[in-house]
Amino acid sequence: MPDRPILVLAATGGQGRAVGTALLERDAPLRALVRNPNSAGARTLVERGAEIVTGSLDDADSLAAAMTDVAAVFAMTTPFESGVDAEIEQGHTIVTAAERARVPHLVFSSVAGANQDSGVPHFESKAVIEAELRSSGLSHTILGPTYFFDNALGGADRIRTDGVLDLPLPPDRPLQQLDRRDLGVFAAHVLVSPEPFVGRRIELASDAPTPESMAAALTEAIGSPIRYEQLPLGSIESPDMHAMWWFLNGPGYQVDLAGLHSEFPDVGWTSFADWAGRTFDPAP
Repeated sequence: MPDRPILVLAATGGQGRAVGTALLERDAPLRALVRNPNSAGARTLVERGAEIVTGSLDDADSLAAAMTDVAAVFAMTTPFESGVDAEIEQGHTIVTAAERARVPHLVFSSVAGANQDSGVPHFESKAVIEAELRSSGLSHTILGPTYFFDNALGGADRIRTDGVLDLPLPPDRPLQQLDRRDLGVFAAHVLVSPEPFVGRRIELASDAPTPESMAAALTEAIGSPIRYEQLPLGSIESPDMHAMWWFLNGPGYQVDLAGLHSEFPDVGWTSFADWAGRTFDPAP
């Protein structure tokens, strides 16, 4: 176990929270970078023993200060606040700050498919960041999460109220997906013991359910019928999301699930059915 803290950027977000939780469960020293130290998420981290630092993914000075004297850093970027150009700039800022702070190892959470010339804007932006990280000379590992189970929560009201799960995919098309908890456990393992992972790019998926099997799992979890309805791809108005679903209807993610799960069995690798069972309470 490292004697210096491990820094998690965006520690109250979905990915950062999962990684921080996994580190705390391993009794690893956690330094959590947050924008608002008074938020409920930040206060929870303090209560669990984390060191809180304030900063922004857009501010190299605050990042370099937060990265000082750490054992490793978990980093991610997002295009969903200010666009893909801003995301690329976030990546540049993170890499620059890590170089200034002489970070021993940086784990970057990118996206599965970023190396497939997907044409998806928020995949291509992460590919740019990956290239800069590789050319930086920093010791690093790149993780490529697939579609998160939690994305289903965006349609939770429709699932519960209307009994409908809808996605722009054929009902029998497998969709590789990842439990955030599994991401957290995997990333924590790399952050605590980075040596075997230096220079590796590893794509992550927990399961590959079809939409029909997702609806069946939700039916079992909720205790009332959930049916699947295929959305027309043309109904997706966001150009970025339309490009993503076009990619997922085409080549899609290419994670070798059997090989991944065999190489890293200790992660546990949650099935969609198990995730649904713990996430959706039965109907009253």
